[in-house]
Amino acid sequence: MSERVREILSWYGSDNPGTLANLARLMNHGRLAGSGRFVILPVDQGFEHGPARSFAANPAAYDPRYHFELALAAGCNAYAAPLGFLEAGAAEFAGEIPLILKLNNSDSLSGGADPCPALTGSVDDALRLGCSAIGFTIYPASGARNEMYGQIRALAEEAKRKGLAVVVWSYPRGSGVSKEGETAIDVVAYAAQIACQLGAHVVKVKPPTAHVEQAAAKKVYEKERIPLATLAERVRHVVQSAFNGRRIVIFSGGEAKDTAALLDEVRAIRDGGGFGSIIGRNSFQRQRDKALNFLSTVMKIYAGELK
Repeated sequence: MSERVREILSWYGSDNPGTLANLARLMNHGRLAGSGRFVILPVDQGFEHGPARSFAANPAAYDPRYHFELALAAGCNAYAAPLGFLEAGAAEFAGEIPLILKLNNSDSLSGGADPCPALTGSVDDALRLGCSAIGFTIYPASGARNEMYGQIRALAEEAKRKGLAVVVWSYPRGSGVSKEGETAIDVVAYAAQIACQLGAHVVKVKPPTAHVEQAAAKKVYEKERIPLATLAERVRHVVQSAFNGRRIVIFSGGEAKDTAALLDEVRAIRDGGGFGSIIGRNSFQRQRDKALNFLSTVMKIYAGELK
C-alpha cells in the first residue's frame, strides 16, 4: 500500500473496512497502481446512444468481452458498464479487473427537456458480479433531479453498508441550464459539490469551459478573481469544490475527438490536480492496437513520464 493510497483512504473515515478495501482495489490495479491516479474504461454508450453509434467504428466492440480484454490489456484501474455488459463477461474475467456496475441509464429513443435515467441494476447485482463499486448518474438542472438524488442516497447507503464504493456521474443537464451551461465552470463545480454531498467516493464530471452560467455566481467569480483562463485552472477549481480535494474527481473523455486535443486535456487535468480520466468512446472506437497506444500515452502523462 503506497502512502498516497493510504492518504486518500484516510479521507473516507466514516466507511467500513469493506468499502475501504474496494476503494483500495480501484487504486491498486493496473498501470497507475499506487499513484492515486485513475484511467477507467466506461462502456455504457450502447445503452445511452445505441449500438451502431457506439460500436460500428470498431465492430469488435459489439462483443462485451472485448471491453474486459481492452481494459485489462491497457492496464486500466477499472471497467464500468451496465448490467448486461458485465453479466456477459464477469464470470470469464472474474477477479482480473475491478468492476463498476452502472445502476441507472438513459436511452436516446425518447427526447425531453428534463432527463431521468431508469434504474437498470441493483447493489445486489453488483455484489453478485464481484464488483468493487456501483456507478450512478445524476442530472443536476433536470426537473427530475430530486428523484435522482433520493435514489442515489438510498443506493449509496446500501452499497456502503455492503462494502462497495460509490461512483457518481454528475452531469448538469435539463431545463434549468443552457446547453453551453452544461459545461460552464460554475455549473460543473456545483455538480461536483452536489455529488460529494450525496456521499460519492468518486465523482465524474466533464472538463469545464470558462463560461460562467449563473448570474449570481458570475459576481462572485469576478469579485474573488477566481482563475479560469486555462483548463488546468478550471480543473483546480472543480477539485477544490470537491471538499478541497478530499474527494476523488475524474473527468470524462466525452465525444470522439482529435487525439492531440484529448491528450492536451489530459495534461491539463493532471496539471490542475485532477485524479484522472474515464475515457470510453475515445478508447473503444479505435482499433485495438491504436486504443492500447492511446491509453498507454494517457497513463504515461498521468504517471509523469510524459510532459
